[in-house]
Amino acid sequence: MKEFRLKPEQLTCQCDVGYLDFTTTAELPVLQGLLAQDRAIKALDFGLSIKQKGYNVYVSGSWGTGRTSYVQKIAEKKSTQKNAPQDWIYVNNFENFHQPKAIPLKAGTAKEFVKWMEKTIGFLRKEIQTAFSSKDYENTRSVILKQYKGNTVEVIDDLNVIGSQFGFRFSQNERGLISIPLKNGEPMTEEEYKDISDTEYERMKGDSEKLSVETIELFNKIRLEEEEYRKKIHALDEDMGKRVVSYHVMKIQENFECTEKLLEFLQALTKDIVDNIDQFKSSGGSGGHEEANPMAMLAMRSADNFFDRYRINLFVDNSEKTSAPMKFESNPTYSNLMGSIEYRNELGVMKTDFTQIKPGALHEANGGYLILHAKDLLQSGYAWKGLKRALLDEQITIEGLGAQSGYVVATTLKPEAISLDVKVIIIGDAYTYQLLYQYDEEFRKLFKIESDFDTEMTRNEDNMEKMARFIAKHCESQSLKPFDKLAVGRIIEYSSRLADHQKKMSTHLNGIVDILIEANEWATKSGDQIIRKAHVETALEERRLRANAYEEKVHELFDEGVYLLDVDGKKVGEINGLAVVGSGQYSFGKPSKITVSTYRGQAGIINIEREARTSGKLHDKGIMIISGYMGHKYAQDKPLALTASIVFEQLYSGVDGDSASSTELYAILSSLSGLPIKQNLAVTGSVNQRGEIQPIGGVNEKIEGFYKICRLKGLTGDQGVVIPFQNVKNLMLSSDVIEAVKANMFHIYSVKSIDEGIQLLMGVAAGKADHEGKYPSDSVHYLVNKRLEELARPLKQRAADSDDNDKKGEKRKNLKAVKGAKSKNGPLMEE
Repeated sequence: MKEFRLKPEQLTCQCDVGYLDFTTTAELPVLQGLLAQDRAIKALDFGLSIKQKGYNVYVSGSWGTGRTSYVQKIAEKKSTQKNAPQDWIYVNNFENFHQPKAIPLKAGTAKEFVKWMEKTIGFLRKEIQTAFSSKDYENTRSVILKQYKGNTVEVIDDLNVIGSQFGFRFSQNERGLISIPLKNGEPMTEEEYKDISDTEYERMKGDSEKLSVETIELFNKIRLEEEEYRKKIHALDEDMGKRVVSYHVMKIQENFECTEKLLEFLQALTKDIVDNIDQFKSSGGSGGHEEANPMAMLAMRSADNFFDRYRINLFVDNSEKTSAPMKFESNPTYSNLMGSIEYRNELGVMKTDFTQIKPGALHEANGGYLILHAKDLLQSGYAWKGLKRALLDEQITIEGLGAQSGYVVATTLKPEAISLDVKVIIIGDAYTYQLLYQYDEEFRKLFKIESDFDTEMTRNEDNMEKMARFIAKHCESQSLKPFDKLAVGRIIEYSSRLADHQKKMSTHLNGIVDILIEANEWATKSGDQIIRKAHVETALEERRLRANAYEEKVHELFDEGVYLLDVDGKKVGEINGLAVVGSGQYSFGKPSKITVSTYRGQAGIINIEREARTSGKLHDKGIMIISGYMGHKYAQDKPLALTASIVFEQLYSGVDGDSASSTELYAILSSLSGLPIKQNLAVTGSVNQRGEIQPIGGVNEKIEGFYKICRLKGLTGDQGVVIPFQNVKNLMLSSDVIEAVKANMFHIYSVKSIDEGIQLLMGVAAGKADHEGKYPSDSVHYLVNKRLEELARPLKQRAADSDDNDKKGEKRKNLKAVKGAKSKNGPLMEE
């Protein structure tokens, strides 16, 4: 057994603080950038630098490696190297109100443009009224009206000449031109008209019809004169309005850099104001009685609503930015990402217009960088689809969720799309990346760069020095006391424990930062100005005590005998297996008794956990591998007429993983051979079909878990754990286990094969087959093979073999008696 036993120095990797050239971390320069993520940093930098379409970045890695903070930092740094992007405004489309137009403006000028427009419309409402009440306008209008009246009077005189022939006269009033019947050459009064006879009325009616035929050309001439008068008045109003509006529009053009789209809007604005000049002419002050007249207030509000069409929606304002934006969206719903169209309630009616269009994260990050978390983004399917569509089309289209789902609940807007130039960075785990890359073709087109953050780094002098500088950085940024070199060494050892490797350190830096903060608190409570190794040890121990309530309950059950487990003696078909139980942020090892029953049958190996549906796929795979081993080892010359049932005793929460497959195989071989297994040893390790032991996870927790139970039940000096030899490099055991090993009160053994484990657990050689495939008669494989041969024979054959054995036994007894007589009476002739 000594050749399998590990030495105390193999059970951990203590930090040699001689490599650390400082007294406290206060002497060190703080670490700039990330710790040991060169590959990820290089990929991220390349992805953010390339400008071609589709080179967005997916940052993969585990939580706590510093991905998010670094991505934000590098994106912010990259953004300072780019100019601030252009502003965007939404304006009314005067030709189609349902399709507002988007206009880009020079960065930082949109806010000022909005103010100019508000002032301009306010000035126009006053100046247009002033212009149309001026003497010049009134004089010109009077000239046109006088000319119109003069032309009309001539026509009316001609009408009266013809009308007198039929007994009528024409007169013009506010209702227009009317005909009046005559009596004795004078206009008939209303009383006279009522007193006329029917005969007279019929005559007048006939004369009126004849008059209409005779005067149709003159009436058409009047209509033409009236139309010409209106045209002249409209032209006068239009000219007057254009002069006023053009002046202010020209001032806007002088003060702002006008793009083609902005010029088109200003031209459309001018035309619309001129077309609706009457609204400006009648938008004067109130009479001061609005408070007493609610209907007047409503009418006034309705008039004000008309001028909302000239408002400007300041959609994206970059006036406060000196460089490209960097946006981190923590809640990327469809509306938060793509923008939205909001509604307002007006007298119970839901209304919207172009001023209710709101930007999303894509608009705010346009021209820069947008950072999203994959798990948040993918929870909203519409958001993910919308993001892909925007990146593929290189433009952002704002639609309501009703349009996305195919249901339109109300008439809404269709704003003009905005051009998109953004670098999207999605942060997620590697599994999500693989799924998206495999099943989403558009993802492959859009996210061609993967920046993979590693979960561990090599434990060398350079990285240990960087870890010390990392600690110095957080001491400075979070106002912590400095750490001495022994405390730093203990942090490095803890990092290796997190990495489960003697030559590695974990890059889950969030967990390390937590220990730094807690150690600082314990140093403060102790009144020390420097954080020492003892403070780190206290922080680690207190952290364990805060989370190990479940472990203590389990230990109580072992102590009370509720959980059955032997830590001494020998038993056939029973073995101590090891598992890791998770309880929030704390995990611990829990030993379990594994029992096996073997008997004649064709069912093969029965996994009771699987039959009870309490095992996972990996555990079921491990059972199948055991079947493969049994077939390869023993069923080359016979069938396996075997049924073996395996169970983790008193395990009710389920089991998964194949790390107990070697343990279960040992128990099967013990049951078949009849050789007992030492109960003072616990076993962990996976096995392949050739009997080679394979490494497993959680080796430190498993060893410590069995040690604690042995200590609870009483250490005897021969207890220990059997692990795969590949896991020796993963050992970072607690100090109490190491001290027990040093005192020869506990032992750790490593094995490479099932045969080595058999010798260790049963105290009998496994046996090696000769050239004929036969095993030595005193080996475990011989006994197992013999038992399997017995199970493979039919029952009748076994009974006949038993009778033959009885007869052979009687014959041997008689022969022995004859040989005894020979020794007394001389030689006996053989036949």
